Amino acid sequence: MKREQITLVYDEECPACHAYCQVVNIRRSVGDLILVNAREESGIMNEITAKGLDIDQGMVLKIGEQLYFGADAIHALALIGSRYGILNRINYWLFKSKTVSGVLYPALRCCRNLLLKILGKTKVNNLGLSGNDKF
Repeated sequence: MKREQITLVYDEECPACHAYCQVVNIRRSVGDLILVNAREESGIMNEITAKGLDIDQGMVLKIGEQLYFGADAIHALALIGSRYGILNRINYWLFKSKTVSGVLYPALRCCRNLLLKILGKTKVNNLGLSGNDKF
């Protein structure tokens, strides 16, 4: 099996997102996971913005040249993830279904937004939308 470059772009200032990204474990046969902070300038953030993907609405997973956004990203992570460790098994069990991922992800995003609002954080606002800096 060909090893792919796998990149996960997320908001590092979100404690929940950061914790999730630190525990997710990709199977070695698939590739190595590179974590990218969405709040820092990078080529992949330029690519995400050019595609019109609002990082405040979901994380982005890039496998090879394919981008997965939001619920699709967490679903893909579950499928390529290791089953080693309790948290990775829970991740797989919860998000192995595309339908369940689509239902649960908006609730997780809502909790993220509420957490960041409580913490006084601003949005990433990678699309530069006017008046879209605060939660």
